[in-house]
Amino acid sequence: MREKKKASKSSSSTSPCLLLRDAYHNCFNRWYAEKFMKGHWDKQDCVSEWQSYRACLSQHLEDKHLIRFLEAEHNVQDGAVASQ
Repeated sequence: MREKKKASKSSSSTSPCLLLRDAYHNCFNRWYAEKFMKGHWDKQDCVSEWQSYRACLSQHLEDKHLIRFLEAEHNVQDGAVASQ
């Protein structure tokens, strides 16, 4: 009999940014529960985690030559805002 393979995690689990994503999500969830929901929050919470995660994603997309799609989307959004 064949052994069934365990269900693999999503493709994001192989992301080079996984640890940074987890750090940001943990920080955000903690901020949301402990501060935002109680009416106390600081805009600077989790900024360093977000910046690290975003930089990693940008680099990863650039390495895969996919960054141009985000830049194109950004230009489309800017054009939509400008035309309103």
